[in-house]
Amino acid sequence: MKVSDEFTGYHRQLLGGDYDCLDRIVVNAYFQMGQHAGGFRNWWRDLFGSDDQLDRSHLERMAGRFRRRVQAYARKHKIPFLACAQGERKHEIAKEYIPKDPDFIGVFLILVGRAPAPVWQVYRNKNGRICDIHRPKSWPHVNHYYFHLMDPEWGHVTIRMCGYPPFGTQVILNGHEWVERTARKQGVQVKKEGNCFVEGSDFQALDQIAMTLRQADAIGRLTKVCDRWVYSSCLCFGLDLQEQQKSRFQYRYSCFQLEYSRNLLFTRGSMLDQVYQKLIDRTRTALDLKTLKTVFGYRSRPHQPKKRGQQAVLLEKVIERPTYDLTVFKLRWGNLALKIYDKGDQVLRVEVVAHNVGELRCGRMLEKLPELASNQDAADVGPLPQCGTSGAHFFSGCGPAGKLAPAHASRQPALGWDRLESGTDALRRQYCHRLGRQAGWLFLTRPQ
Repeated sequence: MKVSDEFTGYHRQLLGGDYDCLDRIVVNAYFQMGQHAGGFRNWWRDLFGSDDQLDRSHLERMAGRFRRRVQAYARKHKIPFLACAQGERKHEIAKEYIPKDPDFIGVFLILVGRAPAPVWQVYRNKNGRICDIHRPKSWPHVNHYYFHLMDPEWGHVTIRMCGYPPFGTQVILNGHEWVERTARKQGVQVKKEGNCFVEGSDFQALDQIAMTLRQADAIGRLTKVCDRWVYSSCLCFGLDLQEQQKSRFQYRYSCFQLEYSRNLLFTRGSMLDQVYQKLIDRTRTALDLKTLKTVFGYRSRPHQPKKRGQQAVLLEKVIERPTYDLTVFKLRWGNLALKIYDKGDQVLRVEVVAHNVGELRCGRMLEKLPELASNQDAADVGPLPQCGTSGAHFFSGCGPAGKLAPAHASRQPALGWDRLESGTDALRRQYCHRLGRQAGWLFLTRPQ
């Protein structure tokens, strides 16, 4: 059962509805045998009978064959095949080519661009024997192919595949599109603008449908959509079906990125602006390094030594205004981010972004999805680790509807984690609520 947070509760009379939804979902598809030098060499033997031709030139030939097959397929079926420069937003380019026919199913656009990838390097001695197989620390830039397609259940799906074996792949999906298509099949009233449901939608029914994406059944749905397209529409250009069976090539899936959002629909856009601006003004000054550690559930700041070519862990608190009518309040801790921004005229969105779910420290395999995107009720840990950082529990220090009371620090003595581990639920809630009021937020729930 969904539990409302304090911010939503205080402003309930100003809201026309609210819903939670998994937004961007990025799934890594990898061939487990090809992740190690010995396994990759054995796979090559299964495919070609021996490793006599396992060298750099033959790996490049496979990548060249991949490109020629993709180009020939696009030319035959009249699918746009475009080359993109590094840094271009492929998803923005694809918006211009989305089919107008709502019943269209299949690939409608293929993009190619260069990006770093862990390509195997094979070295032989003077006698022609393999003496070393490894992946260089500095990944070379090679061609990646972006297959944009329309799926009957998930809508616009993007599959990114490397042209070099073992053909590393990412599947990019949008939870809002799945919820919209599922709701229309069930006869639920839906009105969507951009990537957000707006006034005129049945928010209660949409919230119930979106909740199924955070349950165990979602694992099968994601696996099904990946299997439906990865082998038959993408991998077939590198390995045909006979070669896939001969070499026992099969992908495994893991989560890479997740975005979870709570969306609040205000009945009046003017009240949304008033509440949001006051929220920013009264909380940003209290968010220092100590508070960021509390919000993100870390005992200390990350002490990761900076290596050559590696960026340092980014800690930031920033207010962005990319357009004149959009204000984004963002907190970032390395690969974890919390964002608040207004979506359209009446929707306030609070978003938890895990740019790499490895930072959540609760596993990456697709089977961990329900744990990564849990229901986040008041007594359980949310999608962020340790202290239970939760995107569903927003703010503290809120006054009556339409007003915000200033945050203030508690003068009571601090409670230790050792007491919390053996304490009651009431003691844990008291501790989390106290820290939340000091920060002007309520991101905390019970520690894991």
